[in-house]
Amino acid sequence: MFRSSSRFFLKPRLSVSIKASSGGGRPRVSPGRIVRVTLSFAVLLLLAASVALATGAGGIAFSPLAGVLRGFLPGSGITADPTETSILLSIRLPRVLLAGIVGAALSSSGVIFQALLRNPLADPYILGISGGAALGAVIGISFGAAFASIGVPGLAFGGALVTIFLIFSISRTSSGHSGTTLLLTGVIINAFFSALIMFFVSISTSGRLHSILFWLMGNLSLAQGYEIASTATALLTGFLVMFLHARPLNLLALGDETAMQLGVDTKKTKVLLLVTASLVTATAVSASGTIGFIGLIIPHMLRFMLGPDHRLLLPASVLFGATFLIVTDTIARSIMAPFELPVGVVTALCGAPYFLYLMRRRTF
Repeated sequence: MFRSSSRFFLKPRLSVSIKASSGGGRPRVSPGRIVRVTLSFAVLLLLAASVALATGAGGIAFSPLAGVLRGFLPGSGITADPTETSILLSIRLPRVLLAGIVGAALSSSGVIFQALLRNPLADPYILGISGGAALGAVIGISFGAAFASIGVPGLAFGGALVTIFLIFSISRTSSGHSGTTLLLTGVIINAFFSALIMFFVSISTSGRLHSILFWLMGNLSLAQGYEIASTATALLTGFLVMFLHARPLNLLALGDETAMQLGVDTKKTKVLLLVTASLVTATAVSASGTIGFIGLIIPHMLRFMLGPDHRLLLPASVLFGATFLIVTDTIARSIMAPFELPVGVVTALCGAPYFLYLMRRRTF
């Protein structure tokens, strides 16, 4: 696994060297190209959000949706239907916002984990961060009112933080943190947490069992203002830190020694970005449950489409990750309406075949 993963990150390194010397390959990453690509993905995100707002069991189509929106404009003379307004603003809009924020958080974190660990299989779930968050949430659901003051999202966030601390503490060696050691430590901790989750599932009553399983497979139906605000704040802060370190990330792809010679403090940069991506992931998972494959698949797709330059890859991942989760969540709540599928089921059905396709073609 690790031998093949090094080949995956060798390709971007070689392409960077070739483009630097000959100017061939993909178009050069200029500020203009970054703006064009970002605007294109932003338009795609707005289209997906519009379709999501107009889709559902309530039956608000595009024309009534436009009427609801115009009803809020001063001087429009249009009175929005109270039922449609309630469905749009109280149910669909918060869910679309949370889906977009969580998708953006998971995909951007996946970019960082894969780049720093130089392994295409590195994502928040393989590293065990989602497992820690899931364990905290399961404990909260199992004990019910005993943790009412903290809440399930609070316990999930605490579980993710504990996981981050364990991974960094256990994997630390005299020479720092090795990417391979971090990945293996996360896999082992994730397996241990999975066993504890199964224990709580086995002793749970039937009434709480459904809530546990639904949360473990991803749930965006309980989107509230606090979860949206906290996750958006974590995403914005984390993205700023990540994007400001896009150039060091590009240099780290050339190797630690080369990056150090070019002025990058490799140890400080790696720790800062790993902690930032972990905290962004923890906040997202605590608000939405465990939603797999986004942090694994989205960076793959965009890296092959746009190239390995993180100045372009990071904003594109944020926007396309948001679009992808909004679309899959819309499918999850609409395909069997009025019943609802966990969104993690849909992302797995989309992500697993694509991942197998990549492995079949040996693209990493």
